Amino acid sequence: MALELDARQRAMLEEMHVRVWWPQAPAVVPAESPVAVAAPVAPPPVVARPAPVVAAATPVAAVPRPAPASADGGRAAAIAAMDWAALQQAVAGCEACKLCGTRKNTVFGVGPVAPGADAPPRVDWLIVGEAPGEQEDLRGEPFVGQAGKLLDNMLRAVGVSRHGEVRGAQAAFIVNVLKCRPPGNRNPALDEVAQCEPFLKRQIALLQPRIILAVGRFAVQSLLAASVPDVQTQPLGRLRGKVYRYEGVPVVVSYHPAYLLRSLPEKAKAWADLCLAMDTLRSL
Repeated sequence: MALELDARQRAMLEEMHVRVWWPQAPAVVPAESPVAVAAPVAPPPVVARPAPVVAAATPVAAVPRPAPASADGGRAAAIAAMDWAALQQAVAGCEACKLCGTRKNTVFGVGPVAPGADAPPRVDWLIVGEAPGEQEDLRGEPFVGQAGKLLDNMLRAVGVSRHGEVRGAQAAFIVNVLKCRPPGNRNPALDEVAQCEPFLKRQIALLQPRIILAVGRFAVQSLLAASVPDVQTQPLGRLRGKVYRYEGVPVVVSYHPAYLLRSLPEKAKAWADLCLAMDTLRSL
């Protein structure tokens, strides 16, 4: 509906500054005149230019790349060829990682004395731990102190002795993955483990144990990395209760004695692991 206002109302609205929109008649747009379309212009002719003469490149003889050198410079191969005496000397003088600057003693291992200085002792058991602690660093022997006493008592309970001093007991040799103590008893670094692993492999090859008891996460990872794909992420508790193999030797996984001193209820599980190792050894 259209709003109709007289002249007086419109004047009042204008005085109040109120603008009122009034419909306007549509504007008439004149029709456009037709625009002439220009004729298409032909493009200028393309003049062919002679192609530039390029001299043929002189073939360059391929330079053969040198064969990649071994990552450790042949160190692992050299260790794998050592006899028992040479291996002991190599561990004692090792400077392959930064731990050589903080250690007091290297920790080669301990077990029954071999008949000859150049020959490894004959053992049924090999106990593999993780790294030396403060007391081990001072004495140059693995598993001393309270953790060592606990390990000795557990081994004696199943008829095993580290020094062969118990008549009728099976002989055990005890080693660590690392041969030097990490400062502050921190966890081993990956490069430190990598430098020490050739020593451990050679010890196993020379000792030829009938069974291996791996105690602690780093010992388990070092021994089973090649046979258990997810060993780096598996908790130790899930790896227990099975018999694995390292170079054909049965491996039983258990807790480290230092952990058992802090977690007394886990001793029953460690005892079960020892019993599994004994049963496995008897079945060989």
